Amino acid sequence: MNRKSLWIILSALIMASLLLSACAPAAAPAPTQAPAQQPAEPTSAPEVKSTEAPAQPAGEVTLRWRTRPDNKEETGVYASVSDELAKRLGFGLKYEPGGSESSSYQDVLKTEIAAGTAPDVFWIPGTDVADFATRGLILNLGEMAAKTQDFDVNNFYAGPMYHLTYNPETDKTGADSGALWGLPRDVSTFALYLNLDLLNEAGAPDPRELAKEGKWDWGVFLAVAKQVRALGSDIYGYGANAWWGPYGVWLNAAGGGFFNEDRTACALNTPESLKGLEFEKSLYKAGEDVAVPYGEDSEPPFRAGKVAMFQNGRWATPGTRQVDFNWDVVELPNGPSGTPGNWLFWGAYAVNPKTPHPEEAWKLVQALTEAETQGKIAALGANIPSRVSQEALDTFLTLTPPTNNQAFLNGIDPKSQPTAEGPLWAGSWPEYDAIMGPAVQAVITGDKSLEEFAKTICDEANKVFK
Repeated sequence: MNRKSLWIILSALIMASLLLSACAPAAAPAPTQAPAQQPAEPTSAPEVKSTEAPAQPAGEVTLRWRTRPDNKEETGVYASVSDELAKRLGFGLKYEPGGSESSSYQDVLKTEIAAGTAPDVFWIPGTDVADFATRGLILNLGEMAAKTQDFDVNNFYAGPMYHLTYNPETDKTGADSGALWGLPRDVSTFALYLNLDLLNEAGAPDPRELAKEGKWDWGVFLAVAKQVRALGSDIYGYGANAWWGPYGVWLNAAGGGFFNEDRTACALNTPESLKGLEFEKSLYKAGEDVAVPYGEDSEPPFRAGKVAMFQNGRWATPGTRQVDFNWDVVELPNGPSGTPGNWLFWGAYAVNPKTPHPEEAWKLVQALTEAETQGKIAALGANIPSRVSQEALDTFLTLTPPTNNQAFLNGIDPKSQPTAEGPLWAGSWPEYDAIMGPAVQAVITGDKSLEEFAKTICDEANKVFK
């Protein structure tokens, strides 16, 4: 990492500051109160398989744990954290980076859990918590948490904790629900990573200034992207990867979304959702395309200096710090609904139900989500700490580059109305995503008309709800 010595010093200062904040009573600041959409109460509780772990054998303990890093720099961050925690916890740790492909990452975990070869602790996306919990693929930590002195679920953002304490057997959530499916690693929102040199070369206005002036909307965003695209056939104004997060912002910003309000039915065919999808399709329209071709990984061309505005979360910062051009970030442009359509992303550390070391695994989950550990990870470039602390947020703003870290916090602000990532307790998110993703891609690439999409998508997608 550039300026390594400086970052080591800064990381130490950050960890000290956040450790102090963890000892103080947590108070939820205004920009962190975006609640998760409340899942529908299932008419009948899904079957929850036994999550009792076998007794711990005697002898030396070494735990394996896994995340899904976005790039090699993020892998390095977690490997460093693992080594430091092993010394402090007093037992061995082996960090294993998982594959970057979201669907295969979860599928591999499921296969390994069934075979008894999965890591003891692993990260999963917030969308997949319900699927793993109701299938008995993660350990219910509620009983151990209840016996842990000073542990309080209210120390974390309410959105993630709603789902992490949801008990499908009683349709109850909260500290006394009897369920705890893990602890949130961190949170993030989307921003646009900017190649300032490319924007300057194109003579385009600075998106950061446009955002400050309240002029950063879809129309202006598209105009800036077109100015950059005119620089050459291999230069693009915009880039995003092909998964539900990037295309979801356009639907959200138009006033639509994936589901109805209580998350019990498809809403992909509403006029608002279709308007958002239509705008996104225009970014890839043949002859007027301003975006990296849909389905291609946009990060390599951005880091190579070929993309002016790259949409991604805070997790892309470690890699972006390696580029040799001037860069910063800006919040997403506002859509017709008056909001940027952002997401409150989160994921959780969960425990393998077959681990022979459940007590040590619970200690590791707690250590990975301590203020000190989260401060180090944030300082090295990853996401926003998941603990509710104004001191942590104030410190986050100092973790440069990027200079404009406020753009990420603006995405969390309730005034931006971010949609909280969350699982489907009344249905199957993996099945829903498997239906939605290819259908959206077919529209964007021109293989299916918007009208054809609207006629059939919800008939298919609604099959996943119980």
